[in-house]
Amino acid sequence: MGDSNEEREKHLCSLGCRDCNPFFPTLQLISLVLLAALLAAFLVKGSEVHSFQEQEQEKQRIHQELEQLKAGLDRLCRPCPWDWTFFQENCYFFSTFKQTWMESVTACQEVGAQLVVIKNDKEQSFLQRMSEKKGHAWMGLSDIKKEGKWVWMDGSPLQWSKYWSPREPNNVGDEDCANFSDNGWNDSLCLTEQFWICKKPASPCSR
Repeated sequence: MGDSNEEREKHLCSLGCRDCNPFFPTLQLISLVLLAALLAAFLVKGSEVHSFQEQEQEKQRIHQELEQLKAGLDRLCRPCPWDWTFFQENCYFFSTFKQTWMESVTACQEVGAQLVVIKNDKEQSFLQRMSEKKGHAWMGLSDIKKEGKWVWMDGSPLQWSKYWSPREPNNVGDEDCANFSDNGWNDSLCLTEQFWICKKPASPCSR
């Protein structure tokens, strides 16, 4: 009779009877914990995906605003590059370091400009004031080809002498290149390193 009851209990256990296995409540608890952990992980992952999507959307929005701002800046009329100065329909670049006269000529040519050629009194006054602030600077004037015959970079001869400093040009030590000094023009040795000024026409604004 006892054997019969034992066999009956084994049969019920094989069918999934909960009371037959003393470890079943523990397994059930572990399963619930694992399920809760998986659900929490899923929710966190979903939150991260949502946050990532929001970040991407924010990046796209900022990028679009920057593109619109750039397009607006491009439409603004700016006749000279950012580091150049506009005056009388021309652009002027005042160097921040020193070079020889010939090196200065090349530096201006490399940016599509010319070592400055002075055309009128207002331009001279403007450049003289700027050079007094920034330091002595080369201009595009020399008598390298023939002593005493001063010629501008564009090939035009010097038409006046009123801007030379007192007792200049004096050609001391074979000084063949002109620069702005404290109170006017001065002739200096071309191999002397000084600041320089480039000049080029301003870009027209489209209407």
